Amino acid sequence: MYRTHTCGELRIDQKGKETTLAGWVQTVRKFGAITFVDIRDRYGITQLLFGEELNKQLEENPLGREFVLQATGTVNERSNKNPNIPTGDIEILVSSFKILNKSAVPPFTIQDDTDGGDDLRMKYRFLDLRRNAVKKNLELRYAVNRAARNYLHQQNFMDIETPFLIKSTPEGARDFVVPSRMNPGQFYALPQSPQTFKQLLMVSGYDRYYQVVKCFRDEDLRADRQPEFTQIDCEMAFVEQEDILNMFEGMIKSIFKEVKGIDYTETVQRMTWEDAMWNYGNDKPDIRFDMKLLNLKKPATVYTDKKDSADLISGADFKVFDEAETVLAIAVPGCSEYSRKQTDELTEWVKRPQIGMKGLVFIKVNADGTYKSSVDKFYSEEKLKAIADAANAKAGDLILILAGAEERTRKAISDLRMEMANRLGLRKDTEFKLLWVLDFPLFEYDEEGNRWVARHHPFTSPKPTQIATMIDNNPVIENAAEYLKHPYANIKANAYDMVLNGNEIGGGSIRIFQRELQEKMFAALGMDKEEQLHKFGFLLGAFEYGAPPHGGIAFGFDRLCAILGGSESIRDFIAFPKNNSGRDVMLDAPATIDDKQFEELQIKLNLKA
Repeated sequence: MYRTHTCGELRIDQKGKETTLAGWVQTVRKFGAITFVDIRDRYGITQLLFGEELNKQLEENPLGREFVLQATGTVNERSNKNPNIPTGDIEILVSSFKILNKSAVPPFTIQDDTDGGDDLRMKYRFLDLRRNAVKKNLELRYAVNRAARNYLHQQNFMDIETPFLIKSTPEGARDFVVPSRMNPGQFYALPQSPQTFKQLLMVSGYDRYYQVVKCFRDEDLRADRQPEFTQIDCEMAFVEQEDILNMFEGMIKSIFKEVKGIDYTETVQRMTWEDAMWNYGNDKPDIRFDMKLLNLKKPATVYTDKKDSADLISGADFKVFDEAETVLAIAVPGCSEYSRKQTDELTEWVKRPQIGMKGLVFIKVNADGTYKSSVDKFYSEEKLKAIADAANAKAGDLILILAGAEERTRKAISDLRMEMANRLGLRKDTEFKLLWVLDFPLFEYDEEGNRWVARHHPFTSPKPTQIATMIDNNPVIENAAEYLKHPYANIKANAYDMVLNGNEIGGGSIRIFQRELQEKMFAALGMDKEEQLHKFGFLLGAFEYGAPPHGGIAFGFDRLCAILGGSESIRDFIAFPKNNSGRDVMLDAPATIDDKQFEELQIKLNLKA
């Protein structure tokens, strides 16, 4: 054996013990005739003391950073203890050592405060993974994986593998395609999720299934997206929505307990999709802080059951509000003292292309009970007070108002809400708040194609009370201008998302399990009978053989790990991630292949200039 102990294992109660350690050289420090070396492995770091008798050997075989070293010696009490590390009370008096392998000078320092930029560290990811900060992230990832598996095993779920080489069904994100040499001109696709397979497993009688599984989507990337990512994928038979919600609340709470030591005892709040959009501007709101929207104006065609407060801003002849489709406000606590420079900076912030607004209106609710606004000449103090009261603003608050097109303005006010919360320190990465968002629309309207598209996926069931509406009505939209009057516009999905701290961490639905309803869904999405049979004939056929009621959920494993680790980016929690262009800069992939491989595959490239 190369070692008797790890570099994080030894303590003061093992003083005098003979030991052999093996690891990587972190630092070398020479003090006269004595040399100190910090040796590191996955488990920790230990100080080695090389006495004068080893100087000759050290001169002949000098140590450098990241050398692989084996050292034998005796555990000794340190004179200058280091309370910051578990092994800080001891050191090893080295009697002999051996360089197992030398190292080139690393391109960046292997420590928490490294001098390597993102690109450099990704190119040498195998070195970056030695850093303690990265190691802690992967340890957390493993802990989350283990906690999820333990819980699901206890609940009688079976881990069943499903294929990675499947049939391409281009719906939503683009597939990664894989050519088949044995079947020239034909292609597999990598799965965007195991959706149809897990439904087939329910038909097969495996009533509780799960996988911690890779999924693949060839789509444009952001910091929180990867072309290959991991899901905790689950499905259950003979269940209703309530069963799913209770089961997976339990799983997340179990992960909190096992990984973070947090007893999440409070009831998980539930919110309809419509309430989330109305009060927060998006369907994954961060509810760790309040700051709800005031809907001063909305189009008559959306949120038909909600009443806006248009009377508060009407009749002032302020064209920005009068001509806007939507006017929305938030009351930001304690910011009435913002200077002109600060409000101007916020105005520029909302004008950025990512936000896309033309400007910003503010109302200051001063501590002395007065009101100051950028629209003073249009609105009296009485009117400003009424708006402030409606926004639940208190003395010292700053009201921010955006106006414009419905969709863009609602998203913009949501982004502004999050930005102000960040500035005020209201989004603490040590605080966690779970939320279920329910009752999503089943369909979205595709203006370009004048047709319906599935908001979740084509296998999601409508609410039980609306199944008849779906079956009994023609999905074709006869009048594009009045698509909101179509019966399908108001059908709600039997779907649910779990939200954690303003991030969707999981989503699922009760599935369609009757052939007639599934065919109706496919027809609503513009598939004729031939296309349905070509793409999903296997599933429709399976529904003829006693498919049970079933439903499931998939959690974004990478994102869950990132949130629990207090990071904005999932890349920090993936051993070998891709960059924003979907490239692995360490392997230099994707890459070209040999002409011989093209010949075997009977494929010819026709690249656009």
